[in-house]
Amino acid sequence: MRAFFLLTGLFMWMAVGTLSAASEGEAATGKDFDVTDMIMHHIGDSYVFHIVSFRNGKGELVDVSLPLPVIVWQEGHLKVFLSSRFSGGNDLVPIGNDHLRLYHEKIYLTDAAGTLHFGADHEVLNPRPLDLSITKNVASMLLAGLLLALLMIGVGRSYSRRGGLAVPKGVQLVVEPVVLYVRDDIVNAQIDKDKAGRFMPFLLTIFFFIWFNNMLGLIPFFPGGANMSGNIAFTLTLAVFTFFASNLFGSRHYWQEILWPPGIPIYLKFLMIPIEFIGMFTKPFALMLRLFANITAGHIIVLSLTSIIFVLQSIYVAPLSILLSLMIFALELLVALLQAYIFTLLSALFIGLAVNEHH
Repeated sequence: MRAFFLLTGLFMWMAVGTLSAASEGEAATGKDFDVTDMIMHHIGDSYVFHIVSFRNGKGELVDVSLPLPVIVWQEGHLKVFLSSRFSGGNDLVPIGNDHLRLYHEKIYLTDAAGTLHFGADHEVLNPRPLDLSITKNVASMLLAGLLLALLMIGVGRSYSRRGGLAVPKGVQLVVEPVVLYVRDDIVNAQIDKDKAGRFMPFLLTIFFFIWFNNMLGLIPFFPGGANMSGNIAFTLTLAVFTFFASNLFGSRHYWQEILWPPGIPIYLKFLMIPIEFIGMFTKPFALMLRLFANITAGHIIVLSLTSIIFVLQSIYVAPLSILLSLMIFALELLVALLQAYIFTLLSALFIGLAVNEHH
């Protein structure tokens, strides 16, 4: 409990400090505090990992950030450099006969003058190169994967040294009950036991990987704070893995239900076949959207509640704003685990529907 209050207190200090820096920065340029722009900036991806903001002795706002590798490919030219070369979007980086420009956290191809062409809705019309960069979200995902690998390798080696039947100690006391719960109450409950072992590594990995990324995203300071599960590409990739696991290993009865449903009149078969076929894709789509929406919504609500202080520009609303933010943050700690559970449960359910023997 003490650790929880310490973490939430640190979270609010970092969040209010960051929003205050953003508010002061906009005030210095004569702009009103833009809540939408601030929130989208915080939940979006970036080519730098922000560490801290502070004012120096001259009263100037200083941002300390870690530049990340930019890797782009354009017409046979591979360019690898640190994002600091963009100087926050003020400088251009040459590549072949073109130049790269960073604008609103996206890289565009421009001429030597850095000209950007805009459409009717103020969208940028400049082409974009193939971007393989290590962005903040990618770096956070790699860190979560590294932490997960180190944890599981350490637990596995401990079992090997002490014997598989030894009483768990240390971190094993936390990991073993979770693994057993996923195995017995999620995977074995949805998939026939003679086939569950084939999908156990995949489903265990998905559960812990989502959980680790969600928890890392709730840490408000470096190296946390990345909205990994709030990235639609991340949730789409996980859903595609579940889609392939379901359909590549689907039983004969599963495909019969889709291609020629048994036990119904033939005129209804032509109605059911397209519905069943579409259902193959709506299941992973629901997985993708549920995880993305829930995690993104949590970040937006916390930032919105904290922003009330700077929108109203009144210290009197600060206690209520901070209290509500703390309540939502505490709920997000539960949601981080709950969304990993739901994604794994539904993945196991969809796989079970495809591979289980017909009874």
